[in-house]
Amino acid sequence: MWINNQSFLDDFILLGFSDRPWLETPLFIIFLVAYIFSLFGNISIILVSHLDPQLDSPMYFFVSNLSLLDLCYTTSTIPQMLVNLWGPEKTISYGGCIAQLYIFLALGSTECILLAIMAFNCYAAICKPLHYPIIMNQRRCTHMAAGTWISGFANSLVQSTLTVVAPRCGQRVVDHFFCEVPALLKLACTDTSVNEAELNVLGALLLLVPLTLILGTYVFIAQAVMKIRSAESRWKAFNTCASHLLVVSMFYFTAISMYVQPPSSYSRDRGKIMALFYGIVTPTLNPFIYTLRNKDVKAALRRALTKEFWVKKR
Repeated sequence: MWINNQSFLDDFILLGFSDRPWLETPLFIIFLVAYIFSLFGNISIILVSHLDPQLDSPMYFFVSNLSLLDLCYTTSTIPQMLVNLWGPEKTISYGGCIAQLYIFLALGSTECILLAIMAFNCYAAICKPLHYPIIMNQRRCTHMAAGTWISGFANSLVQSTLTVVAPRCGQRVVDHFFCEVPALLKLACTDTSVNEAELNVLGALLLLVPLTLILGTYVFIAQAVMKIRSAESRWKAFNTCASHLLVVSMFYFTAISMYVQPPSSYSRDRGKIMALFYGIVTPTLNPFIYTLRNKDVKAALRRALTKEFWVKKR
């Protein structure tokens, strides 16, 4: 009995939207639909990218990595949110909270670096077309993707540790709908200025440095595109990177507004809205942004719906 009580006391209470109970049922439906769309969209892109030989290129290799990342991203938060929205209990175990914090941070960190690599891929395709097959060969792409995932999980280990070690003095009510750095640091009962400074430095490095590289890359891409005489070729070059630029805009600017600021200045409602945007909305929309703007992916999806496509795979 004591063990059960102690386990209960170690649980975190996720307030989420409990102060607005009338919102819980509509949000449950919205998040459930968003999760289904995220599963469908991201799994579809992963499958066609690996099964369709016409999508065997560095661009779609990285797009499939992004889809896998977004699939894990939504799975790390939405199921727990649905449970809390549906039932009266709003708890998550201590271990579950730490795991969610680590995985969510790891995937977010990985996406920061992956988007920068995808920008470099666009640069190589448009600015160095003759050298592109050499620059972005299969081995190098694999190494870059592996390095991205390893770096993201290593960064998360540091940031998660800095967050978890802050003493909470028994406080366990998290004013958020999942376990995230700013919300957990608000529970600390001691001065967290050192933790905040270290987290801000890591956040700035992981967010601002890749974003600077992406923006610099697009300056070179824009210069190269403007030199193209054919309007059709110029539009094709622009369309190659437009989807990526839209994804970068949605992800980076919401994440920066959350992580490159002192958690002490964290606004609960603003934080929840921003977290919803980059944690749920962006990963759900990403596959549709790439699909709707890309003729190759749409053609591959149409081929995948035919019987002949699967007969050839046998």
